[in-house]
Amino acid sequence: MERCYRRAEDHIRLAVRLTPNGGRDGIDGIETNANGEAHLKVRVSDVPEKGRANKALIALLAKRLSLPKSSISLVSGDTARQKILRIDGDPEDVIEKLNAVTATSR
Repeated sequence: MERCYRRAEDHIRLAVRLTPNGGRDGIDGIETNANGEAHLKVRVSDVPEKGRANKALIALLAKRLSLPKSSISLVSGDTARQKILRIDGDPEDVIEKLNAVTATSR
């Protein structure tokens, strides 16, 4: 599997490409962009107004990874489709959950 995350001592940084107004909430797997960088493809049904799509992204990932929403924060890409999220917690545990989620989304 391509790595769409970077591991740190107490968290991971996850690269995401968000599609707002996507008709449904879901994780569509991992994709590589033109620069060769991997990112997690996610779609949410919320619109990209007043941070609603970003909140929906965090809620979806928290639910699918069985983590509290407070452990996921937006580092960059507030108004862009390409985003970097910080997911606090034991990196090994978070990576294991992320691998399980992406394996079932293909």
